[in-house]
Amino acid sequence: MISSGTIHSLGFTCLVAFPFTTSVALLSPAHAQTQAAALPEEVSQMQPEPDDSTELRPLTQDDSLLSLQGGQRLMVEANQAIEAQDYTLASQKLQQARQVFNQLSNFYQQLAESFSGIDNRIFNEHRQNALKTAEMRDEATYQLALVHRAQDQPELAVPLLIQIIRSQNPTRDLGKKAYQQLFELGFVGSPFPPSGNSEPTSSVTPER
Repeated sequence: MISSGTIHSLGFTCLVAFPFTTSVALLSPAHAQTQAAALPEEVSQMQPEPDDSTELRPLTQDDSLLSLQGGQRLMVEANQAIEAQDYTLASQKLQQARQVFNQLSNFYQQLAESFSGIDNRIFNEHRQNALKTAEMRDEATYQLALVHRAQDQPELAVPLLIQIIRSQNPTRDLGKKAYQQLFELGFVGSPFPPSGNSEPTSSVTPER
């Protein structure tokens, strides 16, 4: 038979032991969480390295608009529309291509200016890119002017032709062709060149 003193003693022992047991129970999950938190890092170290060949540069893809490839794709679509005599669609595609090439030319020009006197290699690379895309912009502008002529809208063609002459210089091939269009439209009265051929220059101006 158990005495009341023994019951009292057992009760006190249980009260003392309970906080200790609880603290042990609370420490165990915390320790487990620490291990769990460290697990992802260990697992990530076991993962294979990604294959560089699967990492594509988005602005070099054909479906990118702000890229040389994107502008060229628009030019191809415009030519297809011209062949189908869909001049409305051709005008839209040429306007888009012109905007893309103009943005690219301005961006490359700004990059070239930023690296002037710092890195000649990068400066020359972006300067050449600016000239190349400016040439493509002017070609798209010329094609757009011809489409406006085909649509019997010479008033829309004239400002485009003048922009080409300012950008290309009247002595370059595209500048001469633009001026000839102005002459055929009756906007100017004197042909150029009047006689002989002038030596072309390499000046192309990014459009602002």
